[in-house]
Amino acid sequence: MTSNAATAPAAPKAKRDRTHYLYIAVIIAVVLGIAVGLAAPDFATELKPLGTGFVNLIKMMISPIIFCTIVLGIGSVRKAAKVGAVGGIALVYFLVMSLVALAIGLVVGNILDPGTGLAVTDAIKETGQAQVDAEAKGTTEFLLGIIPTTIVSAFTAGEVLQTLLIALLCGFALQAMGSAGQPVLRGIEHIQRLVFRVLAMIMWAAPVGAFGAIAAVTGSAGVDALKSLAVLMLGFYVTCFLFVVLVLGAMLRLVAGVNVLSLFKYLGREFLLILSTSSSESALPRLIAKMEHLGVSKPVVGITVPTGYSFNLDGTMIYMTMASLFIADAMGTPMSIGEQIPLLLFLLVASKGAAGVSGAGLATLAGGLSSHKPALVDGIGLIVGIDRFMSEARALTNFAGNAVATVLIGTWTKEIDKDRVDEVLAGRAPFDEKTLLDDHAGADDGDDAPEVPEQGGEKELAKA
Repeated sequence: MTSNAATAPAAPKAKRDRTHYLYIAVIIAVVLGIAVGLAAPDFATELKPLGTGFVNLIKMMISPIIFCTIVLGIGSVRKAAKVGAVGGIALVYFLVMSLVALAIGLVVGNILDPGTGLAVTDAIKETGQAQVDAEAKGTTEFLLGIIPTTIVSAFTAGEVLQTLLIALLCGFALQAMGSAGQPVLRGIEHIQRLVFRVLAMIMWAAPVGAFGAIAAVTGSAGVDALKSLAVLMLGFYVTCFLFVVLVLGAMLRLVAGVNVLSLFKYLGREFLLILSTSSSESALPRLIAKMEHLGVSKPVVGITVPTGYSFNLDGTMIYMTMASLFIADAMGTPMSIGEQIPLLLFLLVASKGAAGVSGAGLATLAGGLSSHKPALVDGIGLIVGIDRFMSEARALTNFAGNAVATVLIGTWTKEIDKDRVDEVLAGRAPFDEKTLLDDHAGADDGDDAPEVPEQGGEKELAKA
C-alpha cells in the first residue's frame, strides 16, 4: 500500500518536468536564433516562416478559446446586469490607462529628444511611404468591422472583436434560456477542454517558432542598424518598464494587495513566449486559463482579457508617443505641445482599429501621421529597422497591462477569490500545464463544482 501511494503522485511530477524542459528549450532556441542571425544573416532571414507558422498556430486557437470562455462565463451568471457592470468598468479603466500611458510617453519623449541630428535619405522616405497601410482603420470602419458577415465568419476571419460580439450574444441567449440552455453549456465546456488540450500540444512547437522568429529578426536588422537608434530603443524599454512596475505595480498593490512581481513570476512562461515571438496574442489563450486558475471569476476573465487585447494597449500608446516625437525631431520639424496632443488622441482611437494585426503599431503610426501631418510619414523609414525589437516591449507591456487589469477589475467587482490568489502566487496551487484547465471555480462559478469527479476521471484515464 505504501509503495502504491508513493508512486501515485510521481506521474504528474514527471509531466510537469517535461513542460519545464520545454521552456528551457525555448530559451536555448532564442540564444541560438540570435547567434545564427549574427553569423549568417541571409540564411537567418529565410527562417522567418518558422516563427510565423508557430504564431499562426496559436492564433488559430484564439477564436474558439475566446468564444468558449465568454459563453461559459456569461451563461453561468444569473444576472445580466453584472456582465454589463464588468464591461463598463473595464472600458473606463482601459481608456484611463491608455491616456496615462500616452502622457508618460509624451513626457519622456520630450525629455529625451532622441531624433535630433539624424539624416533622412530618399530610401528612408520611400520606406516610410510604403508603411501607410489600410491596417490603420478609421473609427467608422472599425466599428462596422466588429459585425461579422456571418456567425461562422467571426471564427474564420480571426477577428477578436467579432468573436467577442458573437460570444456575448450567445452567452446572453443561453442565460435567458435558463435550465434549457444547460446541455448546450455542458457541450461548450467539453469543447473548451478539447481546444485547450490541442493548444497544449501546439506549445511543444514553441522552441522551433522562437528560433525562427529571433533568427529572422536578428538577421534582417543586424547590429549596425541599431546603433544610431539606441537612445530611442533604450528610452522606450525603460519607459515601459517604469510604467509596468511603478504605475501598474502601485495600482495592483493598493487595489488588490498583490505584489506585481509575484504576479509576473506566475506568468513567467507567457512573458518568455511573447519575448520569443514578439506577439502578445501568442499568450492570450494561456492568460485566460491562468487568470481563471488564479481565482478570478469566469465572467471577468472572459470579458476583460479579450476586450483588453483590443482596447488596453499601454505599450502601443507609449510607442506611438515616443515614435511620433522621434520622427518629428529627425525630420527637423519638432511638434509643439498643441500639435502633439491632437495627433496622440487620434492615435489613441486609431490603435483600436489595428489591434490584433501583426506589425500594427507601425501601420497605425503611419496612418495617423498621414492624416494629421503627412510630411512626417517620410520619417517612418527611420524606425522600420528597429520596430520589431520595439514590438517586443510593446507586446510585453500590453500583456502585463491586461494581466493587471484582470486582477483589478476582479477586485472592484468582487469577483476574485483572494485566498486562492495567495495560494497560487505562493506556489501551493500549481497550474496544470497538461490540460491548461482545472476545476477551481471563480467567485460566482459554483455551478461548475460537480465537474470535479469528471476531471479526476479524465486524469486517471490519462495515467492508465
